[in-house]
Amino acid sequence: MFNDRFLRACRRQSVDRVPVWYMRQAGRYDPEYRKIKEKYSLLEICRQPELAAEVTMMPVRKLGVDAAILYSDIMNPVSSIGIDFDIVKDVGPVIHNPVRNAADVEKLSPIDVEGDLPHVLETIRILASELDVPLISFGGAPFTLASYIVEGRPSKSYMNTKALMYGEPAVWHKLMGKLSDMAAEYLRAHVRAGAKAVQLFDSWAGSLAPHDFAEFVLPHVESIFARLADLDVPKIYFPGVGSGELLPHLANLEADVVGLDWRVPISEGRRRTGGKFAVQGNLDPYVLTAPQRVIREHARRVLDEGMKEPGFIFNLGHGLFPDASLDKLRELTEYAHEYSEQRLKPGVSR
Repeated sequence: MFNDRFLRACRRQSVDRVPVWYMRQAGRYDPEYRKIKEKYSLLEICRQPELAAEVTMMPVRKLGVDAAILYSDIMNPVSSIGIDFDIVKDVGPVIHNPVRNAADVEKLSPIDVEGDLPHVLETIRILASELDVPLISFGGAPFTLASYIVEGRPSKSYMNTKALMYGEPAVWHKLMGKLSDMAAEYLRAHVRAGAKAVQLFDSWAGSLAPHDFAEFVLPHVESIFARLADLDVPKIYFPGVGSGELLPHLANLEADVVGLDWRVPISEGRRRTGGKFAVQGNLDPYVLTAPQRVIREHARRVLDEGMKEPGFIFNLGHGLFPDASLDKLRELTEYAHEYSEQRLKPGVSR
C-alpha cells in the first residue's frame, strides 16, 4: 500500500502518526553509501539513474521514513544555464566561471531540462514506479545558488554576493530572475516526471537581514512558488539555518509547508508565519551525538510542539552530518512513529 502520511500532513489533514523524513537522508552516514562513493563521485551517481534511484531508496528501506528525497545536488541544474562547476571533496561546489557582473549574467541561458538533464528525470521516473512512499524532489533557491555562483565556492561572509546585491541591484535582480526561471522550470519538470512533492532549499538565506531578504530575495522566491501554484503537489520552502527572523515575511508565499531550523520553537514558527503553513522540523542534527535517552527527550519536545496543531512533519533543523549513526536514526524514526501514534489516538490529551 502507498503510504501517503507525509502528503496528508503537508496539506494539514489528519494522520494516525507524525510522518518522518530527514534532510540529507541519503548520504555519508550510511556505510553502504560510503562504499558507493569510493567508486563514484556525487555527480557521477546523479548521471546514472538506476544507481541514483537505488541511493534514494536506501534510507527508505533502512530507516522506515515516510518520504524519499531525490538523490541529487542543488547545483545540478546550473550546468544547463552555462555554469561550469565541480563538487570538490571537503570543499563543496567550485565554480570555474563565477558570475560577477552584468556581462556574466547576460551569458546565462535558459534551462533545458529535457535536453541537458534527462538522467535526473529518468531517476524520478524509476522512483515513481518503485517507491511506496512519496518522492520529494528539490531545487536550490536563487539566493543560495547565487552565493555559490558569485563567490565561486562556499563562503561564510558572502562578501562578493552582497557586494553585487548592494552595489548593482539591477544586475542582482537580473541574476535572481534567471535563477528563479531555472528553478521553476526544473521543479515543474520533476513533477511531470512523477515527483509527489517539491522542496526549495534556501540554505543560506539566514545570512541576510530581514529587510534585505524582503527586498532582494523574497520577490524571486514568491515568483517560483507562484509559477508552481497550479501543480497539485505539496510545495515546501526551507529558508535555511538562522532564518527565524525571516519567517514573518513569508505570509504571501504560495507554499504548503515551511521548514524550521532548530533555533525557532515550532509554536513560534507557526505564530511568525501566521498559522498559514504546515511546518517541518526541527531537531538539532547534532542531538544525534547524544545517548539514545537524550535523543528521545529532545525528539519528544519537538513532537509535542508539532502535534499541537494539524500539519506537522518531523525532520531535522538542517541536513544530516556524515558522522551520524544509522542505528540512532533508525531508532529515532521508530520512536517518533510510536510516540506520536500513541499521542494522536482519539481521546488522548495533547
